[in-house]
Amino acid sequence: MEKWAAPDDPLGAFCRENHLALKGSGNGQLTGFTFAVKDAFHIAGARTGFGQPDWLRTHDAPRETAAAVKLLLNAGADMVGKTHCDELCYSLTGENVHYGTPVNVKAPRRVPGGSSNGSAAAVAGRLVDFALGTDCGGSIRIPASYCGVIGLRPTHGRVSDNGVLPFGPSFDVVGWFARDVDLFSKVGDVLLGDDAAVPPARLIMADDAWSQVEQPVADALKPAAAKVEAMIGKAPHARLSPEGLAEWFEVFRTLQAAEIWATLGAWVTKAKPQLGPGVKERFAYAATITPSQVKAATARRREITAHVESILGDDGVICLPTSPRAAPLRGTPTDQVEVEYRNQAQRILCIAGLAGLPQISLPMATIDGLPLGLSLIGARNSDRGLIGLAKRILS
Repeated sequence: MEKWAAPDDPLGAFCRENHLALKGSGNGQLTGFTFAVKDAFHIAGARTGFGQPDWLRTHDAPRETAAAVKLLLNAGADMVGKTHCDELCYSLTGENVHYGTPVNVKAPRRVPGGSSNGSAAAVAGRLVDFALGTDCGGSIRIPASYCGVIGLRPTHGRVSDNGVLPFGPSFDVVGWFARDVDLFSKVGDVLLGDDAAVPPARLIMADDAWSQVEQPVADALKPAAAKVEAMIGKAPHARLSPEGLAEWFEVFRTLQAAEIWATLGAWVTKAKPQLGPGVKERFAYAATITPSQVKAATARRREITAHVESILGDDGVICLPTSPRAAPLRGTPTDQVEVEYRNQAQRILCIAGLAGLPQISLPMATIDGLPLGLSLIGARNSDRGLIGLAKRILS
């Protein structure tokens, strides 16, 4: 593939120290479109930075390009560059103490969301047509909501993560952002292959997820939810978690932290990187998870997954807010972000994560002029069906 120059970047979305851009094949269904790639994907000839300068310094350039990136290049799209991510991807804000915060054009005084912040910011700011990201705990869904773009967390394992830095492997997925739903669908054609699942046809309102948001947010999202109901049919209301989503979040938090420490703990211990606020504390917590905690949480996860799948059946789709709030202001104190944004959001986000199910966030609402996403969770491997439903809703 032909290499080409760094893009103009008034938003601070693109990496500079390890920049690399590639021309696509020029022959395929994505010819004429441009895309960006989160700096957790390997690109042959460019070091992968992972949002952390010590990681960048201590790792050589890969020899192979990530499978998802190659698929997009082969389909004709041009890769404009690598985009910033949160530090070691262990955050949801988009504020990186080392590299700064990309501008959220839909809310310039507020964060773009993380950890796929640069990709979401570049799409929202029209620097590229679409962008790749990853989602472990909400890193596509939250930036999609905050920046007012479409974002999909696919079914776990549906899109190849070959050539992507591992983080929390049983939760990690490769997904993407776009502004236009027709283009979003074309990217899905390239990355997802065919669906074996039944198209979504039965809507369920997740009352316990809706109860996590303040009333003004719920009110702002209600017209969007009503539009989905008009498309599919009146939705029954259901409480997904008999124990409460706070308990599900603790299961998720335990397992995710244990996997992150298993993946990155040895490097953190040896390299002793300078970690930013919030990230440092999360790694300290991850180091404390015991095997007995993991065993108990793994058993609960199996029960939770079976329960959610029983509610969805083959053709169900769960309607819920993507995020409990609009994007926080840049520079909001770390402890406030942790309590009011991260933990509260992950009570909603953990549903699809624990069960390994696809979730699409649609830019269908605003509050005080700030974007809010409405989400749909589908049955396993109903990803293209969800995108097809999104096309009907947004058209």
